[in-house]
Amino acid sequence: MIAYLHGTLTDKSPTQVIMDVGGIGYEVQITLNTYEALKEATTCKIFTYLHITQDAYTVYGFSDMVEKQWFLQLLGVNSIGSRTAMTVLSYLKPDQLQQIIMKQQVDVLQGIKGIGQKGAQRIILELAGKAAKMDAVLSTPFSQQDAIYQEAIAALAKLGILKATAEKTLAKSLKNYQGEVTVEALIRLALQG
Repeated sequence: MIAYLHGTLTDKSPTQVIMDVGGIGYEVQITLNTYEALKEATTCKIFTYLHITQDAYTVYGFSDMVEKQWFLQLLGVNSIGSRTAMTVLSYLKPDQLQQIIMKQQVDVLQGIKGIGQKGAQRIILELAGKAAKMDAVLSTPFSQQDAIYQEAIAALAKLGILKATAEKTLAKSLKNYQGEVTVEALIRLALQG
């Protein structure tokens, strides 16, 4: 629903920011890594994920698309919720998380609050194949990658696929993808997934 917010930061804390976008204040939950990236900023663009539950609408924000993609990957792991995913991404930068998963360092993940041995093993087991494949999407220059990704999500929305579903499907489908990242390729992957 909300791909990103671009506006003025009216309030900042290590876990959330309030952004004024066209006169509306959005409360956005952020990671410590995003907080560090925004520390000196007064205006910014934050990539978002809208999480809807029975009793709340929560907007999660990320300073770049890489961190957002890792958040979506973590959400895809069985028994990992949005708060735990945010904790992991506050503790580790995306490239560190990728290396830990690829090296199967269960003990490092266990050191994160809220993640036990089974949770750490599950993250490594379910994301091991995806960690290496994330580079297929993320190796494209950022502004070009973002434009391609957003265009694919918009096209999928016009086809009747919910944004959250499209993002999760793309994240899942990209784990085995070897080809060039284009709008058409992303749409095909999502429709096949």
